[in-house]
Amino acid sequence: MRTLNKELQQQITPAQTLEILKEGNKRFVSNLKYNRNLLEQVNDTRDGQWPIAAILSCIDSRTSAELIFDQGLGDIFSIRIAGNIVNEDILGSMEFACGVAGSKFIVVLGHTKCGAIKGACDHVQLGNLTHLLSKIEPSVQAETETKENRSSANSVFVENVANINVHKAVKEILEKSPILKDLIDQGKVGIVGAMYDVTSGKVEFYEDAKVVNINPAVAESVA
Repeated sequence: MRTLNKELQQQITPAQTLEILKEGNKRFVSNLKYNRNLLEQVNDTRDGQWPIAAILSCIDSRTSAELIFDQGLGDIFSIRIAGNIVNEDILGSMEFACGVAGSKFIVVLGHTKCGAIKGACDHVQLGNLTHLLSKIEPSVQAETETKENRSSANSVFVENVANINVHKAVKEILEKSPILKDLIDQGKVGIVGAMYDVTSGKVEFYEDAKVVNINPAVAESVA
């Protein structure tokens, strides 16, 4: 498997990047992962990195983006925080990934049976975790389908909140980072929300939380 370099990164479009990630997850689920020489990739990337995507995911030990999307060293930026929430530091990391390092896609990756989501559903308070979970609280309040048993004991409620939380994060990125929104509007970068199933290993990509515009410069060169 060839290591990404600057030329390859520049040639790949946001739409192609999304397909690469989808195909990678299919390989992961089928246990047909690419055979990579990781030490060779260490050598190939010693002077620089050209990742094609930035993945915002949870710190959950089962949700390593490199494994889930079958990517190697230097292929993606992995941004991890409990509950895959968005804050200024996360936005700054994404702005570096896309605005400086040339990544073509942002994925907000939630996951099923998320401990942070469960904690928010139960209104847990514990040191600094209290402040983190408060960022998920709006998603808990936005879940209006569940009228009874609004706690982590209700798995349907938990997954509904996780879904809302992913959509909310995508919206926040577009609203709070003019840099990223401009890149997305120009078609230079794409964004999508997704959910990883810890039971099956499959990633569901949300069509209603996806923005992949056509870059006029790329379209003109193809024509």
